[in-house]
Amino acid sequence: MRLILVCGPTGVGKTTYSLALAKKINAVRFSIDPWMQTLFAKDMTSLDFSWMMERVERCYKQIWDVSEQILGLDGNVVLDLGFTTKAQRSRFSELANKMGVLAEIHYLEASVEIRKARVRTRNEEKDPAVYAFEVDEGMFNFMEPRFEIPDEAELANGKKLVTLD
Repeated sequence: MRLILVCGPTGVGKTTYSLALAKKINAVRFSIDPWMQTLFAKDMTSLDFSWMMERVERCYKQIWDVSEQILGLDGNVVLDLGFTTKAQRSRFSELANKMGVLAEIHYLEASVEIRKARVRTRNEEKDPAVYAFEVDEGMFNFMEPRFEIPDEAELANGKKLVTLD
């Protein structure tokens, strides 16, 4: 059984990477974007970070409840939940540790220019496999300083860095 937390800044390719990885290792993949889009997008009247994060937390709880069941059956899980902060990654790693599972952190990185180009392409193509909502320049810039790069301790023990330039 494996639990993989995929993290990286906006536009790096987390969903594309997660889809391919889940297929490769026969895992169930959870992505936060379609959960938020389906459950809460119609209720969102403005970009209110605290309103949004409270709902993300609700999704995290439900996603973990199902992930725990899958792991308990010796299944593999790939979590594409953004994992913007070290605290978010630590939370899921600790939950996994309580089950005797060592969470792997796959950190994706790419230059700002490449990530912005990917976001523009995703916004234009609206491929349902990777597109849940439009990320405009304001949203990209809003999220950019919020991403906390994993440190060496987080990337130890089978955790890895993937460069997508």
